[in-house]
Amino acid sequence: MRLSDLQSKNVVSMLDGKNIGTIIDVDFNRDNGNINYLVVDPLKGGFRVFSKEEEKKISWMEINKIGEDVILVETKY
Repeated sequence: MRLSDLQSKNVVSMLDGKNIGTIIDVDFNRDNGNINYLVVDPLKGGFRVFSKEEEKKISWMEINKIGEDVILVETKY
């Protein structure tokens, strides 16, 4: 799976059903290549400069399922 595949999916919390946002970046371990966390942008458009919401980090361990349209995570934001 490529990063571009992940970026086309919405990240949704399994705990409250809310859409957390979309993936904008990935942080990985340089030693072994494992993904540490996904960086999620809570905005669906507009200018980030004027927003008070910051990007969120979703640990790879918090991901429950990667589906065709969404990524389900066990976290609440």
